[in-house]
Amino acid sequence: MSVATTLVQSLRKRLSKPAGYQLFDIRLKYSIALSPSLKRFVFSGSDVGLMRTLGPDQRVKLFFPSANGTPPNLPRHGDWQAARRQASAQCAAPMRTYTIRNLRPETCELDIDFVLHGETGPASRWATHATPGDRLQIVAPNGAYAADPGGYEWQPPEGVRQVLLIGDETALPAIAGILEQLALNPDPPKVQAFIEVPQESDCQPLLCGPKAKIHWLPRASLGKQHGDGMTLAARELASLPLIRTKPGGELEEPDLTTQLLWERASAKQSEFYAWVAGESAAVMTIRRFFINECGLDRKSLTLMGYWKLGRSLE
Repeated sequence: MSVATTLVQSLRKRLSKPAGYQLFDIRLKYSIALSPSLKRFVFSGSDVGLMRTLGPDQRVKLFFPSANGTPPNLPRHGDWQAARRQASAQCAAPMRTYTIRNLRPETCELDIDFVLHGETGPASRWATHATPGDRLQIVAPNGAYAADPGGYEWQPPEGVRQVLLIGDETALPAIAGILEQLALNPDPPKVQAFIEVPQESDCQPLLCGPKAKIHWLPRASLGKQHGDGMTLAARELASLPLIRTKPGGELEEPDLTTQLLWERASAKQSEFYAWVAGESAAVMTIRRFFINECGLDRKSLTLMGYWKLGRSLE
């Protein structure tokens, strides 16, 4: 057997293996208004039955109609990323990151919650005008892939007894899922959840266990700007662990003009675990406070700047 033949066979073998993430076609089945600022979209289609989710904060990529109004039509097989890069500005399908709120593969239904903020971008524009039957595409974990494809950060260390959750409305779907998962734990840790939302009417009932306390921080009622409620929670409202490390020197910080803050906790075992997600500048402020001022163990902190105020990032 020649070297060329061996290489071809090896390539075919690799290509025949299922990918961790797959491009799927979905259609809007119906929507539910959760609050003035939040709406749940229920998607369906045979492809939904082929998906999987591994964590309550499982991320997926949604593709929306292009600037000329054409629904996304990336190739299901082959290199969809190359096809998208080669498309013109008018024809390229905008991509945004969302969290799976619920996945019911047995009934081919997928729930994704959207924050509504008018016609400020392709995702919110679509959400404002969407009607049942509208078609989108999604990159989601592939049910045929046996290993862990990643794309989620909720991975609390062993022995955790105190959990702190801080986020804004963009993190609400993930926080709600985390609380639901913890509620199923026969011996759940104590949980503090602080959720910043636009207004008081955006506060909603969430399923949680008996050891969880949820604190809503509506900006309009508090007279706060975006991110202020999150930093207030970290600095003044949250009960932080008493045993801490000695604060070290200033940490290296990512340049938020070119990248997002994204750090996953790495502790294998810890009694305390914090999961913080939302606007990047707010998460950065909380990072400085927790590590530089409080001396909290960096390995027990998951810090994610989902988005940047005033900027649109894919």
